[in-house]
Amino acid sequence: MRMPLASRLLFTLSAIGVTVGAHVADLSPSHMFNDRWPAHAKFHTGQTLSMAVVLALLTIFFAWRRTSDRRGAIYATAGFAAAYWVTQAAAIAYPNTAFYDPEFTPAHAFTLGLPIQAYFEILFISLIALASWLALRRPAHWSDSTAVEPVEGSRWNAGVAK
Repeated sequence: MRMPLASRLLFTLSAIGVTVGAHVADLSPSHMFNDRWPAHAKFHTGQTLSMAVVLALLTIFFAWRRTSDRRGAIYATAGFAAAYWVTQAAAIAYPNTAFYDPEFTPAHAFTLGLPIQAYFEILFISLIALASWLALRRPAHWSDSTAVEPVEGSRWNAGVAK
């Protein structure tokens, strides 16, 4: 079975959003093309951009694959879709971090006191939550097509009743 089309589309939208958004934000004068950034900082920006692409591909794969494990599919898809946004939100907790570089964004530019990335985090986490809810609710329509049965003993179906 495949998860409901609305869920698959919302998960796919979130995957496209993280890939495009991360690249637009980080391949910019304030990040990758900032002459004052050391090469190692740019290396980590590249790592983050690559992580966004991998998470997006995993999100799309799990959203569109056939499975008999509904909950596992939803949890995996939502986990991959949310991982980038959750880690971005948590990044401010590390020492000597800031939401912005003062030379590019003045503090008074924050709408309601929140940096722009916070609004993207809220938007995409909300899309992911909606996609998950649509797939988990009782009347959700999972399309019937040749379902792939989980492999016996697979950790992807551990604890799933037959």
